[in-house]
Amino acid sequence: MLTRRESYDETRKAFRWDVPERFNIGVDITDRWARRDPSRTALIDVAEDGTATHHDFAALSAGSNRLAAALAALGLGRSGDAACGDRIGVLLPQCVETVLAHAAISKTGAVAVPLFTLFGPEALEHRMGDCGMRALITDRAGYETVRALLDRLPALETVICTEPDVAGTRHLETLVAEAPDAFEAVDTAADDPAILIYTSGTSGNPKGALHAHRVLLGHLPGVEMSHNFLPREGDRLWSPADWAWIGGLLDVMMPALHHGVTLVACRFRKFTALAAADLIERHAIRNAFLPPTALKMMRQEPRLAGRHLAMRSVASGGETLGPELLDWGREVFGVTINEFYGQTECNMIVSACAELEAPEPGAMGRPVPGHRTAVIDPATGEEAPAGQEGEIAVAAPDPVMFLGYWGKPDATAEKFVDGPDARWLLTGDRGRRLEDGRLVFVGRADDVISSAGYRIGPAEVEDCLIRHPAVSMAGVVGAPDPLRGSVVVAFVTLAEGHAPGPELEREIAEHVKRRLAAHEYPRAVRFVDRMPMTATGKIIRAELREMVRDGIGAPPEG
Repeated sequence: MLTRRESYDETRKAFRWDVPERFNIGVDITDRWARRDPSRTALIDVAEDGTATHHDFAALSAGSNRLAAALAALGLGRSGDAACGDRIGVLLPQCVETVLAHAAISKTGAVAVPLFTLFGPEALEHRMGDCGMRALITDRAGYETVRALLDRLPALETVICTEPDVAGTRHLETLVAEAPDAFEAVDTAADDPAILIYTSGTSGNPKGALHAHRVLLGHLPGVEMSHNFLPREGDRLWSPADWAWIGGLLDVMMPALHHGVTLVACRFRKFTALAAADLIERHAIRNAFLPPTALKMMRQEPRLAGRHLAMRSVASGGETLGPELLDWGREVFGVTINEFYGQTECNMIVSACAELEAPEPGAMGRPVPGHRTAVIDPATGEEAPAGQEGEIAVAAPDPVMFLGYWGKPDATAEKFVDGPDARWLLTGDRGRRLEDGRLVFVGRADDVISSAGYRIGPAEVEDCLIRHPAVSMAGVVGAPDPLRGSVVVAFVTLAEGHAPGPELEREIAEHVKRRLAAHEYPRAVRFVDRMPMTATGKIIRAELREMVRDGIGAPPEG
């Protein structure tokens, strides 16, 4: 656990990893607090109708033990000296059953495969088939989607449903009612496989990133730093990020339970700015992870003007925030939003911490204590000097680093490069290190635009675009240009009350040209009704580039 010192450097020097040889996530997030403080509120489960049910750690421990026993009775878990346990899917929204499922799966020695509830049949089939999933825990809606896939998923033997009377499934409540409260968890090593999380698939098919039980401990310093030294008395944590994603599962759900911080689960049918603000106030939420998309939606909601939410910490990651969003956050939340950075393979490795220092505009933060993060030349593995662009990389080994891609040893090997003094995991993201050690995110390696000898990161241009009152969302890519190599093309969705037209195109382009360098302004502005985004709220720039290739966003000649 991080101990706050007077400065970032002192905080970093004081930190030491404490990763035991034997460790089990399920035991850690339920049984540990059940022994220490069984009546402590672990989870507030808010249903769609707003009804809230409180669950203490004693209930989570007993419930996950019963489910683990039921899974074991079905022959699921890890047998003998198997290197990896059975893969068991969790296709559920934020709710108590999701917590019980993850804890129980870990206790049996199996591997949990979180699945997003809004996945369509193709996305589910790829993930479930790729990992050879043997069992699935879901609800009625999830099973309706999966049922048509059963003939193409030969490994899938058992579907457990949280709702009764769903033909072809085992009822979860009936299974656990017949199981004992006590269960002896499999004695797992910290390096044993625990969770298989598929990448968001912004380019190519999603790959399964296999993580060990230690991944929870590896996340803790970044979570603590981005939430101004979580935990503190009265902390209560929530995020709209689905628990199927690494940001929801390992930045929020599991760290909260590890620290005994009350976790709020909410099954929004659809995220809205007003519903989020109401939830924060009604349930006295003091700490939140709000992805950039959620922040932008809240900033654009006029009915939140003048509203003040009493937060202790707000963290955000996934896309770089600009000064305008940070200023807005101070007005609405009363705190400076802490940006953090990571990816499915190695998450929460860079973070800002407003309690230690004011943010530097354009920088996403510093390497989190415990992690060695640098900007390197990916060809040589040598660290780049301050100010020089390179690839963001993480030194291996690291407790938060993945074990490898499921069934893809070649792709795993390509993720690493050996340098003079370290083996580096390559993130595929471009960045720069400032003189004071903070890191600046430039963009995905394939997102950076080369124009007339200049390298342009899309994030800065997108941030400038959304400062225009007519722009709701913005995505920036490059388009081929015979003179400059590439030029900037902007795709925007408009805010309510604005209509597309040539005059507005010119106004938006000029807005950027006046505020950034002349080579960075968009030579074409294209209005779209829907911005292509991953389920985690990241803009799919690969899809925008395809639109350019199809002639949709190409700038006028000359």
